Amino acid sequence: MFRPSGAVHVGRQPIFDRHGDVHGYELLFRGDAGAVQADERGAFATSRVLITAFTEIGIESLCGRCLCFVNLTREFLVGDLPLPFDRDQVVLEILETVELDDDVVAAVAGLAGQGFRIALDDYVFGLGHEPLLELAAYVKIDVLGTPDEALAATVARCRRYHHLQLVAERLETPEHLSRARELGFDHFQGYVLGRPQVVSAAALSPSRLARVELLSLLVGPSIPLNRVVGLVTSDPALSLRLMAAANADALGLPVKVSSVHEAVLLLGVDRLRDWATLMLVSDLDDPGTQQLSGAITRARMCQNIAARMELPPEAAFTVGLVSAVAELLGQPAAELTVRLSLSHEVTGALVDGAGPLGELLSLVAAYEASDLPMLLAAPLPVEDTARAYLDAVAYTGRIVGPCGGDR
Repeated sequence: MFRPSGAVHVGRQPIFDRHGDVHGYELLFRGDAGAVQADERGAFATSRVLITAFTEIGIESLCGRCLCFVNLTREFLVGDLPLPFDRDQVVLEILETVELDDDVVAAVAGLAGQGFRIALDDYVFGLGHEPLLELAAYVKIDVLGTPDEALAATVARCRRYHHLQLVAERLETPEHLSRARELGFDHFQGYVLGRPQVVSAAALSPSRLARVELLSLLVGPSIPLNRVVGLVTSDPALSLRLMAAANADALGLPVKVSSVHEAVLLLGVDRLRDWATLMLVSDLDDPGTQQLSGAITRARMCQNIAARMELPPEAAFTVGLVSAVAELLGQPAAELTVRLSLSHEVTGALVDGAGPLGELLSLVAAYEASDLPMLLAAPLPVEDTARAYLDAVAYTGRIVGPCGGDR
């Protein structure tokens, strides 16, 4: 019934401490599963990494409880593009290509003041990043590309800043690793220890128009909450991304969400606006997406029946949506619930068919399969189930049009 629209990929290279334990992972842009290096390093690449890591694969799946190092361009540092995540797990890595000026230094100071850890990537003494040494927590030094004498001198200069942790990167031979240890580096990264691993996941692309509409609502003088929720729920991919963002551990939110409505409330206007902006930037190469009318119809039908069964309609919508999207992606619903960190009730319904929500989902599945014996045995009259379906079809038609084409 459903077809996936593609896969997303992110590179992950470990950073080890002196004991050989993983200290963190650097997250890297990858355009496809077979890519060995990035062919993009600009704002698009950073946006795609953030969207993929936080809302599609999941930061816990990628990094566990370890730190994740994310490369940033000037646009993110000075606030032209947002950083919609909590400071606890993310290290902001400033690319060596960022030219320092008063705006960048002030912005980095502000981020450090908020508690973000700052890393200087490919640091070379004398190229202008010295004002950031007081603000940084990590300095990454290219062992492969730095002559031995200059390498020792750079380490000695950095050690004057006692708060800095030094990361030896581009370690490609045992000799490189041995030299880095002799020089007293704190952390180590390179092919001799671990090559970047490409992590992939099946994914959906939200309608570009839906993202534009959402952003326009969020920057207006008044925020129509019902319209925001309605717009998000009309696009399955957008719904999943925002629920995953709301449930991401790095956001530091106090509870797990079970519906789009809860996600919107917990994220708040500022974070919603930030995620919508990043989605637009990260999907600039997306030629257009087909609306997933079947997924919307199932979710709406679950919501309609929930009202008749005195169940929470928003959680029912989520159960219908996630079950349909799992079919679309060709993966078990259990895997998707882990990525989304859904509530116990929603997860139980999706994975085991447990509880009243599981019973509701079974009823909808029976209707879709024209399983008359099961429909006749259900607690709801068949006529009511049929009305719920017809309303769902009409609802979907109003949102995506009769053909379900691109928006």
